[in-house]
Amino acid sequence: MSSYRDIRAETLDEANAIIRTLVLHIEKLEEQVRVLLRHRFASKNEKNLLPEGYKQLSIFGDPEDEAEQEPIQQIEVSTHRRCRPKRKPLPKELPRVEIIHDIDEEDKQCRCGATLSKIGEETSEKLDIVPTRIRVIRHVRYKYACRQCEGVEDQGPTVKIASPPAEILPKAMATGGTLSAIIIAKFADGLPLYRQEKMFHRMGVEISRSTMADWLIKIARKLQPLIDESQQLLLCGPVVNADETPVQVLKEPGRANTTKSYMWVFRGGDPHKPVVLFHYSPTRSGEVAREILQGYQGYCQTDGFSGYDALESVNPGIRLVGCFAHVRRAFAKAIDARPKSARKKTGSAEVALGYIQQLYGIERRGRALELSIEQFCEYRKKRAGPVLDKFKQWLLRRGPQTPPRVYLGKAIRYTLKRWDKLVRYLEDGHLTPDNNAAENAIRPFALGRKNWLFAGHPNGAHAAATYFTLIETAKACGLEPYRYLRFLLERFPHARGDDDYACLLPPNVSQQDPAPYAHSQCMTSVWSQSV
Repeated sequence: MSSYRDIRAETLDEANAIIRTLVLHIEKLEEQVRVLLRHRFASKNEKNLLPEGYKQLSIFGDPEDEAEQEPIQQIEVSTHRRCRPKRKPLPKELPRVEIIHDIDEEDKQCRCGATLSKIGEETSEKLDIVPTRIRVIRHVRYKYACRQCEGVEDQGPTVKIASPPAEILPKAMATGGTLSAIIIAKFADGLPLYRQEKMFHRMGVEISRSTMADWLIKIARKLQPLIDESQQLLLCGPVVNADETPVQVLKEPGRANTTKSYMWVFRGGDPHKPVVLFHYSPTRSGEVAREILQGYQGYCQTDGFSGYDALESVNPGIRLVGCFAHVRRAFAKAIDARPKSARKKTGSAEVALGYIQQLYGIERRGRALELSIEQFCEYRKKRAGPVLDKFKQWLLRRGPQTPPRVYLGKAIRYTLKRWDKLVRYLEDGHLTPDNNAAENAIRPFALGRKNWLFAGHPNGAHAAATYFTLIETAKACGLEPYRYLRFLLERFPHARGDDDYACLLPPNVSQQDPAPYAHSQCMTSVWSQSV
């Protein structure tokens, strides 16, 4: 800091104090450099948070006692031949084309003169992919007229024509299957519209990106009743997980194009058929969460963002739950901040990770027992409670000994500040130690954002929230996204009220409902024609 250059010490004690301050400041800067280098070049896999060579802690031992022991020595194991993994069979529902391979007729004669008899066959299956093929659906509507009424005055001829099919975009040239393919390609597979435009061009069809964008925005507006119904289902469950991530949106009124906007995600509803609700907002204000969760009664699990803190005060029925994954990352960052030579030794950050490791071990073993929610809750309280007590006592002892500005000190203060919310996951068996449910739900959006980079207009951002809601909810409910979307777009024009809209939501759609649009059945005719 430039202000340190102007410091003048008049006594030895003042000089020593200045030196200590400068040393701590230099250590802090060196930590930041090491963390940035690790973040830039090292692996980001959270499964490898503990340093290489660190002894994995015993499940029932005391991490602080084991930390004093030497790290386990690396033992080289001689190489051995690994068994080749068994190939999984191809799905039975895929169409099959049999190609017969037979020997020549002259080879069917034995050297004794008799004719060889067929005694069996050997089969092998190989996967064959035919590039996407498109077709045109022609709707022919017959017209009828009465010949006898043609010459009658004051009465025109009676003309009748078949009604046009109900479609979500009646004037568009795209069917529900085409629209579903475009939606899935962009929001599930991360293909921007300009890439899809080139793909259509290779197929011999000219569909501009602006036309596709117009289709997507119009459909999203029509599907808004489904989003409203999804929000109602979201609030019916015992737990709601919440998270948010930045997104760049252009042409936002009164805001520069470089200003950050945010996509929020909420996961809740029935634990067996959850709802994943995406919501776009120009701001990260906690008012967004309060608006979405208005009237909700239950647990809300989030990260440490302060915008959620007011939920409990505004709505007494909400109980906030913390996230141990963020605690774990804070201590992992403290390991990254240490010099490379010091990472081989077991320090305080490893001790903290050891406690967290025990908590997750208890969680895994309890889930594997297939207990009821109440039984699992009691199991977890009995085993995880003592570990949490030891962890807190260790934090209280170690905190005063650690400078608050270094990464380890920040991690300890972060954990103690949120301790009451962190341990609240023991209260209900539906809860987990972390908020990974929301983070996993928002990850497809973050991956897609790397491809399409930004939304060209707020309308596009709202449309993206609609499609991510439907796609991720369908995936969470075990439905194949394309099949569900085609089912939805072809059934939606026939819906007439809230009850009909509710029946079209993924949690209320059975696995059999979208079956007529299964890939195997849709592609069978195309594949048979190509073969």
